[in-house]
Amino acid sequence: MPMKIAVVGTGYVGLTTCVGLADFGNHVVGVDIDREKVARLSAGDPVIYEAGLEYYLRENLAAGRLSFTTSMKEALRDAEVVFLAVGTPEKENGEADLSQIEAVLEELAPLIDHYLVVVTKSTVPVGTNRWIHEELSRMVDPRLFDVVSNPEFLREGKAIQDFFHPNRVVIGYENERVKEVMHEIYRPLYLIETPFVWCSWETAELIKYAANAFLATKISFINQVANLAEEVGADVHVIAKAMGMDGRISPKFLHPGPGFGGSCFPKDTKALVKIGERYGVDLSLVREVIRANEAQRMRMVEKAKRLLGGSLEGRRIAVLGLAFKAETDDVRETPAYPIIRAMLEEGAVVCAHDPLAMENFRRLVPSIEYAENEYEAARGADLVLICTEWNEYRNLDLERVAELMRERKILDTRNVLDPERARKTGFVYEGVGRILFRGKQ
Repeated sequence: MPMKIAVVGTGYVGLTTCVGLADFGNHVVGVDIDREKVARLSAGDPVIYEAGLEYYLRENLAAGRLSFTTSMKEALRDAEVVFLAVGTPEKENGEADLSQIEAVLEELAPLIDHYLVVVTKSTVPVGTNRWIHEELSRMVDPRLFDVVSNPEFLREGKAIQDFFHPNRVVIGYENERVKEVMHEIYRPLYLIETPFVWCSWETAELIKYAANAFLATKISFINQVANLAEEVGADVHVIAKAMGMDGRISPKFLHPGPGFGGSCFPKDTKALVKIGERYGVDLSLVREVIRANEAQRMRMVEKAKRLLGGSLEGRRIAVLGLAFKAETDDVRETPAYPIIRAMLEEGAVVCAHDPLAMENFRRLVPSIEYAENEYEAARGADLVLICTEWNEYRNLDLERVAELMRERKILDTRNVLDPERARKTGFVYEGVGRILFRGKQ
């Protein structure tokens, strides 16, 4: 039977949840306080870029299974389940900010007049779902609701694919009666034999943080190996490939670069360290992962300085890629930001290009130049710095780039180019963790 579901928050996670649950056949109402956003979503404009999102948004709007509103009261009318998908941004001290969750609970409580399952989709610290239950119990008869922890594991750029074909679905609960509800919501995933992990609230919360911290650790680890490979004359690509052949390790996330970014890994690793501090557990490994990631970004700036003779003063840098990864327009915690800021402080002139993320990045750094395409960015540049692994950068016309540049130098922080081809075109080329060589000056 289709269920009536409200989703509070229509950001990256909330919107993906809205269209996914609606496509499962449920009747879904998305709630957001931003009137302009609600109007755009209602008209079929997904607001953010995510492959496949616009198609599923428009299909489910047209089918009448999906709608959007600014009214919590309207969304909760006859709803059987409400998903909380609001933001939990990082505080200055690294802790997760739960103020948006708290505000939703204050608005939600007076509207609970029938049995409702409250599902936390937002990434929250350990103990949050128990706190949610306690807070609601102060305002509402506890017999009228149950709380479920259902953390998301969506990769930006692959979110739609991940929603419909997840590696696993984690459900933290205390009351057995919620199992039937969650079974019904995710019935299509049972049909494709998706693994379900049924556990306590605290276990579900920690699974999310532990998974992200481990993936971040793999990235920082291979970046440090790449840095060592540069010094000893080894090739990190061969190293990573050989490591990945071991089934205990796997090749995923063994890709060196300028450090991880995005809305999850930086925020969640810091939050996990703070959770450890609260419980008297020293998560020194995770703390080092954070430090190593920040250092990796600045290492890219030092590489640029070395390639340009020790100084960036007055040098023109073409930065290709502003999103934290390819296939998204998300610039949250993108490595490009601290790299560009540091180069500007060193006196560089920066001209940037990104296929999707330029408008979002312009809000962060309005002072640099922005180019219509990668070739205009390279015009008159002393150095091309590739910061995001977009496919169009993998296929750069290097001969054309060479003619446009003032100096033929490339810093490829994503290792997307063929070093031999760059050398033959006359470039001084440097990647990350690759055997260093110099082309014609």
